[in-house]
Amino acid sequence: MYQFTEDCIIGIEEIDREHRRLFDLINEAAELLALQSAAAAPVCRILAELKDYANTHFAHEEAYMEKTKDPELVLQRKEHAAFREKLAALLSASVTEDNAAEKLNEILIFLVRWLYRHILSSDMMIGRQPAAEDPFAFTDRYRTGIELIDREHMRLFEIIRDVNEVIHNNLLHDKFDEIMRLLDELRSYTEFHFADEENYMQKINYPDIEAQKRAHAAFVARLTEIDIDDLDSIDDNQQEYLQELIQFLGGWLINHILKMDKQIG
Repeated sequence: MYQFTEDCIIGIEEIDREHRRLFDLINEAAELLALQSAAAAPVCRILAELKDYANTHFAHEEAYMEKTKDPELVLQRKEHAAFREKLAALLSASVTEDNAAEKLNEILIFLVRWLYRHILSSDMMIGRQPAAEDPFAFTDRYRTGIELIDREHMRLFEIIRDVNEVIHNNLLHDKFDEIMRLLDELRSYTEFHFADEENYMQKINYPDIEAQKRAHAAFVARLTEIDIDDLDSIDDNQQEYLQELIQFLGGWLINHILKMDKQIG
């Protein structure tokens, strides 16, 4: 069973309810697969229901974000469109009695991975307001009481601050090259930090380590996908795109520390 765990709760009732329903549908599919005798008809039925419900959920989510003028809306629409395209490709092949179980398993793996990652790296930021304080200052409210983790969190804040300063430095030569260098440094140090954090949690037998690993994997995947070359297609809004990107990175880190990492201590 794929659990809708506490780390997946974003705090918006309608969205959380619909996420739970998506998990329920995925688990219905998993139960079919566990029977080892999945027939084509019920497989097609549940896949069609998943597709329809996902589209309904995306519409509700985007409407909420539009209403609240959420800056992440553009990115959400892009990720939703990519999901629809991938799912359509998976569903385009014929499902027969011979391949129903194999087909279901392939789609199930995609759905679970995508949903966990999307919730933990994107949906978690819906409705989050920028902090009134300096968003790039590592203050006492972020301290977990674990020296290693706090020291590494401080370094992550420093790198994000460096990226923000370059974004706003219009006189810097090769600005985008420097941004990419810093983002690569951020990705590498983030992976290094997550490994240290997970090793620490494993050492103390921390009960929620799997939830932490899911969140970490989702954020690293998001960092890996960042490509400044994409700016070629948004020439008129490059600065706005970069500002929203750094706000997301800083906001995610703050949210993750306050909601999850502080519980480790």
